[in-house]
Parts: sequence; structure tokens; C-alpha cells
Amino acid sequence: MKAAVVTEFGQPLELQDRPAPSPGPGQVLVRLEASGLCHTDIHAAHGDWPVKPALPFVPGHEGVGVVTELGEGVTERAIGDRVSIAWLGQACGHCRYCIDGRETLCEAQLNSGYSVDGAHAEYAAADARYAVRVPEGVSSFDAAPLSCAGVTAYKSVKVAHVQPAETVAVFGIGGLGHLAVQYARLVGAVVIAVDVEDEKLALATELGADHVVNAAEVDPVTAIASLGGADVSLAYAVAPRSFEQAFASLNRGGRLVCVALPAEGTMSIPIFDTVLKGISIIGSIVGTRQDLAEVFALHARGRTRVIAEGRRLEQVNEAIDQVLRGAVPARLVFEL
Repeated sequence: MKAAVVTEFGQPLELQDRPAPSPGPGQVLVRLEASGLCHTDIHAAHGDWPVKPALPFVPGHEGVGVVTELGEGVTERAIGDRVSIAWLGQACGHCRYCIDGRETLCEAQLNSGYSVDGAHAEYAAADARYAVRVPEGVSSFDAAPLSCAGVTAYKSVKVAHVQPAETVAVFGIGGLGHLAVQYARLVGAVVIAVDVEDEKLALATELGADHVVNAAEVDPVTAIASLGGADVSLAYAVAPRSFEQAFASLNRGGRLVCVALPAEGTMSIPIFDTVLKGISIIGSIVGTRQDLAEVFALHARGRTRVIAEGRRLEQVNEAIDQVLRGAVPARLVFEL
């Protein structure tokens, strides 16, 4: 099978011909049809984060394909099922976080394309329990970005407890942000889209944003204040400064939801303002299997649009360069 492989951190990925994996007990073998390129794949390939993947490895956690083989003991899935291979590749199932519905916080979890080989390949093995079914009415092309960008944006709107008529500022209109605009509108929010590129702001307007702010041309904090301030700021841009701007844009009682993971990894937040204004700072990491099922259900009903462009797996390094340059509309998807 063809696979895009990280052999050395910070170096171009190698397109290799590898044997297809065999599904172990409890696993399924998936013939991939689509695999989205997430910025996390790039962080993994560059070794940006404190806990690094073991080399060599196959990245990719927005995979969608058809089950072609069942491992021993699998009863949850059947050959022919179309499933998603998402970031949460496996969790223990019995810790306090798994039991109370916060399985993405499980300390024993394995992550697709990071701690286990992922979906930037023609085949991948996946834990059958965590391979979420993709319903009819959702194409594999759309389901790929929804498997991470979609469910992560959806979860961040959920944990922000957005109320109808509240104002939500979306910082970064990319793979996550363009979907967050739509999820925030679905719960009745007034949406302010913030980015540094007019094309992405035009996309946000097309998707329903009520206001747009070009942070390269004006101070977003001042601009958002002139619109009445934000009750919720969703931070999707991979720049620490944008997190600080998102915080400073909040009204009293506001909520900053941190989602993006800049390589620099720190932000400066004033304690005085946090306390006196009653600001909440929330970390939001992807979503559960139930969250993903809800994301697919909304898309199947026509409530969301995925903005993405297709690429071949052979173009992986070119695609990574395009993402780093901000030269893509929202998401790139490898069609396999």
C-alpha cells in the first residue's frame, strides 16, 4: 500500500510502499477513501510538542473508508461499514473520564497518526469500538474534515455553553473556524469572524458570520469592542498573540475557549482582569465518539458545509507547505 511516512522530524515525508497492516484482536482493517490534512499532522511531523511520536510513523486522523477485514472478536462493526478514523484511536474505557463521558481526557488513550499509525495511507488498522460509522448522506470527502476539524469546533462551542443571542468571536477562519461559525449560528449566536485574510473573511460571511474583522488591518480588540464585545471567544489561530486578543475582546462573564496548539505554547493573561471580570478560560480537546456522531448527523441533514480541496497523497509535502503558508481555503483532503 502507499503511505506517507515521517522518517525524521522536520524533514519532508516519504511516500513509501508498505505492506497493509493486519487487524489485531478488536480491530478492523479500513480501506481509506479520504484523509484530511490537519495542522496537528504538521506539528507531529515536525516534532513540535513535548511528547513526540516514535519514528517512523504514518500521520493522519481524519480518515474515512470502508471496513474490509475484521480482527478477532469484533462484533461492533461489519465488513462494508464506512467508518471514521479520528484522533481518539483508543481509550481505556474504565477510568473516571471514560465513564463520565470525557473519554478524550483518558490518560491511557492512543491517538491516530501520533501514537499509532494513522490514515495518510491506503489502509489503516483501527480499534473497532472507536471507528465511528459515517451515515448515508455524508460523503467520505466531507466526513474526513468533520472527523477532526468538525468535531473539534463543535465540541468547543459545546463547552463554551453558548446561549442564543450571545456574541461569539471566532479567531481564525480555517479548517476549524469555518465550521465553528456554522455551529455557533446553529445555537443562535451573533458571530464575529476574525482573520488576517480577506478571502477567509468573505468565506465566513458566506457561511453566516454577522460581522468580520481583519486583524491585519485593525486592532481586533477595539473592533470587537465597537460591536459590543464578545461573550465567547474561540481561539483557533496558531499564534499566541491571537489568544491574548481573544481574551481581551471578552465582556464581563465571558469565556475564552483555547483550541489551537501553537508550537510556542504560552500566552500571557492578566490575573486582575480575569478575576474582576469573572472570565473563564477553558481548554477544549477534540470530541468524543458521541460528539462525532452528532456532527455527522447535523451534516447529513444539511445544516453545515465543508469547504475543502482535494489532493493526491503524492502531493503531501506540497500540501503541508500550502497549509503553512495559509494558501488553502479551509481544509485539504487526500483522495485515496
